[in-house]
Amino acid sequence: MTSTGAGTDAAFAAGIAREAARALLELRERFGTILDEEHRWALKDAGDREAQGILAARLTAERPWDAVLSEEAADSDARLTADRVWIIDPLDGTDEYSQGRPDFAVHVALWQRSAGQRGGLTDAVVDVPALGEVWRTDRPLAPGPLPFDRPLRIVVSRSRPPAGLAELLSAASLDLAAAGITPNGIEAANVGSVGAKLGEVMAGRAEAYLHPGGLNEWDLAAPQACAAANGLVALGPQQVFNQMPPKAGPVLIAHPAIAEILATHWR
Repeated sequence: MTSTGAGTDAAFAAGIAREAARALLELRERFGTILDEEHRWALKDAGDREAQGILAARLTAERPWDAVLSEEAADSDARLTADRVWIIDPLDGTDEYSQGRPDFAVHVALWQRSAGQRGGLTDAVVDVPALGEVWRTDRPLAPGPLPFDRPLRIVVSRSRPPAGLAELLSAASLDLAAAGITPNGIEAANVGSVGAKLGEVMAGRAEAYLHPGGLNEWDLAAPQACAAANGLVALGPQQVFNQMPPKAGPVLIAHPAIAEILATHWR
């Protein structure tokens, strides 16, 4: 059995993501200032449990016939034969969350067997609660113009930056200048959660996101779907979701004005 239309699914995804996101902010506020590793781990664990509990309860109550793939729940190959699968990351960026940083997010995405685009993803939401930003597939915004008052930015992992990043930035800067796109070059910026990274690009504070691989589906599904809906260009191998094991990447997602140039330097 399926639920009603895609618009209803998108609104539902946004609602449950918002509920989990607010709970995460309230939980962190209750914990207060954390100065030691023991309490930081306690906050991580509590955040994962809190957000997972909210999302799981809402999905069970309101989408009981759908399968679920979550970072915080046991996986089952039964989802491989399901027609609808929710791919969720209740708290993406646990380190950043426990450190009091803003770059964490809640990811909710719906995969449907009948969908032929976005790797089967039809509806998705990325909620970045500490920034007050929500990205949705059903409320797309066209990419804005490139900035001329700063270097362009490509967001990468703080803990796992891509190999050859310095060479890519140097070569791309030369080509961007030669093409008359920007004389200011392109630089790397470190951001935590995948959702927060692509949120930077969708908000116009950065122009691309690069990750060399090793992601899980729950890391990438909602952010990539939202990025595509909001006019960004995904380069490299096509991402296919609801696989076993649920691995994803590598991935390069960029503003359409610079996608071709970045693609020529990305290996």
